[in-house]
Amino acid sequence: MEFHVSLSGRKDLSGEIYRQLRRAIVDGRLRPGDLLPPTRELSRSLAVSRTTITVAYDRLAGESFVTSRVGAGTFVSEHVGRTPRESARQGEGVLRPRAIWDAIPLSDAFASRAEFDFRTGLPDASLFPHKTWRRLVARELRAEAVAAGTYGHPAGHRGLRAAIARHIGISRGMAVSADDVTVTSGTQQALDVVSRVLLAPNDLVAVEDPGYPPPRRLLESLGARIVGVPVDGDGLVVQALPPRARVVYVTPSHQYPLGVPMTLPRRLALLAWAEQHKAAIVEDDYDSEFRFRGRPIEPVQTLDTAGRVIYVGSFSKTLLPTLRLGFVVTPPSLRAAVHKAKFVTDWHTSLLVQAALARFMDEGGFARHLRRMAAIYRARHEVVTQALLTEFAEHLELVPSRAGLHVAALARTHSVEQLGAVVRMASEAAVAVQQLARFAVQPPGRAGLVLGYGAIPTGRIAEGLRRLRQCFEA
Repeated sequence: MEFHVSLSGRKDLSGEIYRQLRRAIVDGRLRPGDLLPPTRELSRSLAVSRTTITVAYDRLAGESFVTSRVGAGTFVSEHVGRTPRESARQGEGVLRPRAIWDAIPLSDAFASRAEFDFRTGLPDASLFPHKTWRRLVARELRAEAVAAGTYGHPAGHRGLRAAIARHIGISRGMAVSADDVTVTSGTQQALDVVSRVLLAPNDLVAVEDPGYPPPRRLLESLGARIVGVPVDGDGLVVQALPPRARVVYVTPSHQYPLGVPMTLPRRLALLAWAEQHKAAIVEDDYDSEFRFRGRPIEPVQTLDTAGRVIYVGSFSKTLLPTLRLGFVVTPPSLRAAVHKAKFVTDWHTSLLVQAALARFMDEGGFARHLRRMAAIYRARHEVVTQALLTEFAEHLELVPSRAGLHVAALARTHSVEQLGAVVRMASEAAVAVQQLARFAVQPPGRAGLVLGYGAIPTGRIAEGLRRLRQCFEA
């Protein structure tokens, strides 16, 4: 690797080369055992005499920063470690982020998984069809469009948009075309793009309380004002919506995190409210593909006759979060603006991954995968819910849920603080579980637990819940 040395406007060339190499070694940019450029090569690249380089190397060797081996070259000494000098940290400086970023934590979704992982939002990566996916990606790498290396349309791969339109047309009863679909890098970017199109700084956005934190934090980072709206057994309480809200963000098919579906009267009331107040509804249908009993609940989008609903979907739960693939279905009035917002955000999502998914869906692989995973998740749902109804009945009240990859349970005997202690004890027992209170818009929130079963194998659920139960008894 070519090492950068700046000699512009410098007079003591040998001394400057020595100082910059020494600084790189101390800072850790040059690590023990790294090979320094040969003197002849470095003198040529810096346009200085070889003697100038040799003098700098000799100074470094004299201070034991480097060692030379005949016929091999000059290497950073093995005993040299990084010196903790705050003044050498290039990341420190006078620039500071806006205050909002101090209040936004990083997700723990990418943290190493516990032995018994009941966190929400995680599918079973071990059951992803890796072999089939490798074949599809390899095939698309040979495709002419990918090999050409040109940019694509911000709306996304045409074949994938058509496949998504067919999928939600069949599975969700939505009458949409490929033109209505924009492919995004997950749900989060879908909401980001829509927010850029619809919201101005200080606009009011209504979200469910409790609700999914990342969209709320995204909206706050864009300058929106957030108000939490309570959720009951029928879903979002429409009567509690603030009249000046420009956007309402909801998860009506499987409310996150409580799991309750929004009833039809509430859905109709929400649409009427949006029409009356000239507001938009963002419908996040994040895991509706996994329904275990009861009739499918139609999306709010299918009831919309005025073009006020924006529908967001994701492949993070059905396939893998690491693919970073989602989509947004928008009314025609927003289509051009959404494409422009996607363009200024990142131009377009990876065409290679989009093309592979399009073929996976067209060949029927996606539908087969969904059927397989639905059966597995149904079994896990049954194990978890039965345990909560029997073994945890003294401490927890199960919130009825018929779909998705998690269930919620309200505390009967513990406060939010006491449940915090239970969760910490569970973590020490290699069990990862989340408090319901962490999803509250207005703290302290409700006392309860949310248990995901997407990431934990069916055969390990019972032992994980046994350990969790012991934490309640401690």
